[in-house]
Amino acid sequence: MGAVGSSADNAAAESFNATLKRETLQGAKRWSSPREARLAVFQWITRYNTRRRHSALGYLSPIDYEQQTVDRVLLAA
Repeated sequence: MGAVGSSADNAAAESFNATLKRETLQGAKRWSSPREARLAVFQWITRYNTRRRHSALGYLSPIDYEQQTVDRVLLAA
């Protein structure tokens, strides 16, 4: 983490927000209701946190990464 006001201050949050905007809001001029907009963001977050492959996990989804870890622990026991 950087000091307040430095370029590294909110790098993770800025990256997350940029990805949200690019993948969810791109091409959407407006939603018919605030509820519809919240649902679109919720669906994206659910996909981002469960099924989307992450480079930090060796390009596995979090679910696949966790299952792989559980399998290794079970085999070691």
